[in-house]
Amino acid sequence: MYTREQAAAIRQNFWTRFGKYMAPVLSAEGERVNWVNYKTGIPNLFFRMNADKEQAYIGIEIKHKNPEQATLLYQQWVSLRPMLEEVTGETWTWEALHSNDTGQELSRIYSSLEPANIFNEQDWPAIISFLKPRIIALDTFWANHKFIFEMLG
Repeated sequence: MYTREQAAAIRQNFWTRFGKYMAPVLSAEGERVNWVNYKTGIPNLFFRMNADKEQAYIGIEIKHKNPEQATLLYQQWVSLRPMLEEVTGETWTWEALHSNDTGQELSRIYSSLEPANIFNEQDWPAIISFLKPRIIALDTFWANHKFIFEMLG
């Protein structure tokens, strides 16, 4: 078992390593991007990556105070599902309503790798190999479809 500080240091080390590994990779639009903290440019819409002692996760999360707006954003993603899954090359899990660890309600679309343990450095290559093509695919999708979400504003 790790102390809170040790666990935080391990997580930070992993994400720093992942960020350095991804640094030379340009976005679909040919620009440098912070892959670890990907900015969609759309309020309340996030691309998230996470890893813990059980799994690695990459997803699209919609957190909006207005439930109608959240539903509208989620339904827009649903309408684009075939294109997203074509770009990613796999079927993702779709949840119109999910409560996160802090009890916040959100919608999410995600893919996960199980088992995967961020605290086992031997799992890091598998976690990186899982996250890298999916965040690049999300970026490619986003470059071609972001304008639709900007119009929802």
